[in-house]
Amino acid sequence: MRAMGRISAVALMVRRSLRQHWLGSAVTLLSVALASGLVMAVFSISAQARAAFAGGTLGFDAVLGARGSQLQLVLNTVFHLETSPGNIPWSLYEAIRDDPRVETAIPYVVGDNYLGWRIVGTLPEIFQKADGLLFKEGRAFSQEGREAVLGSYAAQRTGLSVGDTFKPYHGLYFDKSMQHDEIYTVVGLLKPSNSPSDRVIWTSVDAVYRMKGHVLRGTGKEFEPQAGKVIPDESKEVSAVMLRLKNPMAGFILDQTINKQGKVATLAWPIAAVMADLFERLGWVYRVLGLVAGLVVVVACGSILASLYNALQARRRDLAILRALGAGRRTLSAAILAEAGLLAFMGSLLGYAIYLLILALAASLLRSQTGVVLSLGFWHPALYLAPLGVTLLGLLAGLVPARSAYATDVAENLKPLS
Repeated sequence: MRAMGRISAVALMVRRSLRQHWLGSAVTLLSVALASGLVMAVFSISAQARAAFAGGTLGFDAVLGARGSQLQLVLNTVFHLETSPGNIPWSLYEAIRDDPRVETAIPYVVGDNYLGWRIVGTLPEIFQKADGLLFKEGRAFSQEGREAVLGSYAAQRTGLSVGDTFKPYHGLYFDKSMQHDEIYTVVGLLKPSNSPSDRVIWTSVDAVYRMKGHVLRGTGKEFEPQAGKVIPDESKEVSAVMLRLKNPMAGFILDQTINKQGKVATLAWPIAAVMADLFERLGWVYRVLGLVAGLVVVVACGSILASLYNALQARRRDLAILRALGAGRRTLSAAILAEAGLLAFMGSLLGYAIYLLILALAASLLRSQTGVVLSLGFWHPALYLAPLGVTLLGLLAGLVPARSAYATDVAENLKPLS
């Protein structure tokens, strides 16, 4: 009975304190929620982004492209973010396609856009060979003619559907003064793949070659395709070739042959390792974000301490009266600790709302810029460790005012005020 009475007394004191100092408590609650939500968001977003960028390769193992940076090559072809490092001759594509160590070779030709959405010239076989490129409606484009297939996000943002037509723009970035005269017809729409491919407009290699103003330099000399005339293979060039290898040893051998011994092209292999290297280089960014989130937690705990300590100073006389009426030191200290723990716990729960808000904003931005989709239902250990840690730190922050309450001097604080 005595224990139940003490618990009831503590609960009553906490409730009255929160009601009396509601503004300070609300500010403290919000700061704790922000801290908890920010910590969860940093770890969840970084984990999802790493997994998405390492796994959004459409099932290809490597990328062959012009001599230069492997990272730039991967970002350009797999994630459609960077500019092309250059072109390689069609003969190099044919050589790698016919290599017995290569299972699949799909050429990419880039350099145009529609309202900022990148157009990629390739082969219709990509829809059978690549993972995740499934049709929602329509069909694949033909080898010849001006037909296009739109990724789900590109279709959503452009408003194009099967049967609609559009005119591309020259360059990878939208400039309304650079519009081509050629008219393309949409013949297919793809289902969402939750990858950068959702932002792409796919068409044939030949359709890209034959846009007015495009010049091919496969032979080293300029060649401008003419309507109705066949384009010689020796004049063709491609931006990159997506490769699926028969086994890991094939990648090792090709890497030695092309990157170590050759001087004409670059092989980015394996793609996942190239992206992992990028995230390793960017590791300091995540450490800084984690440090910032940790500092916010410290500030939030400091807010709890300051709020309770200031409230305690204003209630010294009330606490002395409670002591005089029979309230024990432990009861007063327990009330302060309970208030600190309650503020931290409630703030941690509210932190989930902050976390979801940050994640939703980040997901929208990341999808529009890269095509990578973040899941609001993604589970990460930080989703329970952060609230638990913040709650424990909140209790620790309450120890200082709790000890001060324990040491309240009854006689000193009950002296007449005048």
